[in-house]
Amino acid sequence: MSGPGDLAALPVQAATEAGLAPYGTLVQPAEDGAPLSVADARLDLGRGTPRFYIMRLHSRPLSVSRITRHRRVTQCLAALRGEEWMLVLAPPGDPDDPDARPDCTRLAAFRFNGHQAVILHRGTWHAGPLFTAAEVDFVNLELADTNEVDHSTVALDRSYELRAEA
Repeated sequence: MSGPGDLAALPVQAATEAGLAPYGTLVQPAEDGAPLSVADARLDLGRGTPRFYIMRLHSRPLSVSRITRHRRVTQCLAALRGEEWMLVLAPPGDPDDPDARPDCTRLAAFRFNGHQAVILHRGTWHAGPLFTAAEVDFVNLELADTNEVDHSTVALDRSYELRAEA
C-alpha cells in the first residue's frame, strides 16, 4: 500500500447499466406495477439468512487503499435520502476461489445519483460507499453474517484518489 504522496487518480463515471455490467446490476426507479424484466436485479441470498437494514456511514472520503468482496451474496446498496455516492469496483473473477485477488487493471469508479441502487454480483470487489456529505444512510441487503464470515479485504498496491469531474 502506498502513502498519501503516491496516490493514483481514478476517474469517476456516472453509473449506467452498461458500465456496471461486469460488476453488478444498476437499479433505476420504475413505475409501480411494472412487470419483471431482464433489467431487474437477480438476487443470490441462498447461502444464509438475508439481512435488510439501514446502515449509517460517517465521513467516507473519496480515496481508497483497500478493497473488499463477499463471496456468498449479491450485496444491494442504495442511499436513502437521495445523496450522491460512489463505489470503486473490480470484477468478481471466480467468487468460489477463496484465494482470488482483485484485477486492479479493471478498477472502475462509479457515481450514483442518489435515486439509483446497485446489486453487486456475488464476489464483486468493492470499496465504499464513498461520499462528500458528513453522513449518509444506506439501505443494505446482504446476509446476516456477511461482515463476520464473508468479508475478504485486500490492500491495493497503490492508493487511489477519485477524480470526480466526470
